[in-house]
Amino acid sequence: MTSTMLAGRLDVATKTFALEHVPVPEPGPGQVRIRVKAAGVCLSDVHLIDGSLNPLFLAGDKVTLGHEVSGVVDALGPDVPTGWSPGQRVLLNAGERCGRCPNCVRFIDPCLQVRTRGVDYDGGWAEYALATHHTLVAIPDNLPFEQAAIIPDAVSTPWAAIVATGRAQPARPVGVWGVGGLGAHAVQLLRIIGAAPVIAADPLPAARDRALEFGADTALDPAAPDFTDRMLAATAGRGLDLALDFAGVPAVREQAVSCLAPGGRLALVGLVPAPLTVTESIRFSYLGQQILGHYGSAPEHVTQLVDLTRHHRLDLARSISGTLPLAEAAAAVDRLTRKEGDPIRLILTP
Repeated sequence: MTSTMLAGRLDVATKTFALEHVPVPEPGPGQVRIRVKAAGVCLSDVHLIDGSLNPLFLAGDKVTLGHEVSGVVDALGPDVPTGWSPGQRVLLNAGERCGRCPNCVRFIDPCLQVRTRGVDYDGGWAEYALATHHTLVAIPDNLPFEQAAIIPDAVSTPWAAIVATGRAQPARPVGVWGVGGLGAHAVQLLRIIGAAPVIAADPLPAARDRALEFGADTALDPAAPDFTDRMLAATAGRGLDLALDFAGVPAVREQAVSCLAPGGRLALVGLVPAPLTVTESIRFSYLGQQILGHYGSAPEHVTQLVDLTRHHRLDLARSISGTLPLAEAAAAVDRLTRKEGDPIRLILTP
């Protein structure tokens, strides 16, 4: 094996992204080195490059991007528990506990300062990546690496927003704003848990068509003058039990709040630095509505999704919109930025 590897690196200080040759990392105590087979390109990566998102805990100025990663175990560091061996097929959780906050010190959930792979420490846009052994999840032989890579974040983030933060219920109406990389999976996952009706909102006709293909009962244009009337009609006048914002657009949040039923909840999944406002705050309080922040997922959500694919309840084949070599990472970022082909997920392969 050569002593250097190709990696997609972001200089956070200058917002400069470049492919660089860097040393192949050596696993330390409790770490495993992974030979990367696939890594997803997420809108969060685009936002890191354009500066609208910034790492909170990055130790230096540069980081290898990529928080959606799958591959095979390549080498074990000292003190890795038995059960892991070279050649095993794995995906990597998108982050890990900090190990220092009061909750981590007391071994309770949740960690108060979660570190995100490819943001706060080096990720998987590289030929090799390091992972703490407890962030590894074994994957079945019949799950392609490209599909396994996107489970952390692209699939697990909407899953956690649905079943944990949003507490979606069977036969209760849910609205999904933004049917892109996460929202498309939200529609698919809401069908699995029996939410009904599932109503998608997206300004792009192709995205609305995709929402229907993925299982939405109705797909609406949020810019249409009669949008609110059609949303209420789809819920038999009751409004939404849960609204999920995957767009990260302030206007979407205001519109979603207006569609909530009494006691309804809005989960903010899309990340945006803009202020959050509620225009009719008295009505909001009177109806007992809630706005819930959401970020990422817990390890159990990733494991649940791997099991759902194992038992053929969840098919992610339609989610892979294209595959590019790692050397073309900048082109992949450009395609996602311009929404060329309206991709769900583009995949980098070293």
